[in-house]
Amino acid sequence: MEDKRTTEFVLGLIGGIFGIISGIMAMGVGGLGAAFDAEGAATVGNLGIGAVLLSTLGIVGSIIVRKKAKLGGILMTIAAIGGIICISAFYILPGILLAIAGLMGIFRKAKA
Repeated sequence: MEDKRTTEFVLGLIGGIFGIISGIMAMGVGGLGAAFDAEGAATVGNLGIGAVLLSTLGIVGSIIVRKKAKLGGILMTIAAIGGIICISAFYILPGILLAIAGLMGIFRKAKA
């Protein structure tokens, strides 16, 4: 019997989608800050772009986890850690979802 890893797939997909939304929100905050000439606003916008890219990596990992569990788990874990480093508080929910899915992909044993 083949192990589908549906839990990891769904958690990773939801985490990636929320991560993209969070990255777009961070880019919006950076753009708003730039409109008011706030210091460091461009950096926030750039980190938001990084979070969107990492969230895309998390979605790719959630797709890969069905065929290659460890590789998909590693990609989702990297996306979780990188997203939290990029935009910290904006990425709490996606980071938790991606980290849980990634660690499950890495450590969970296949059903016998």
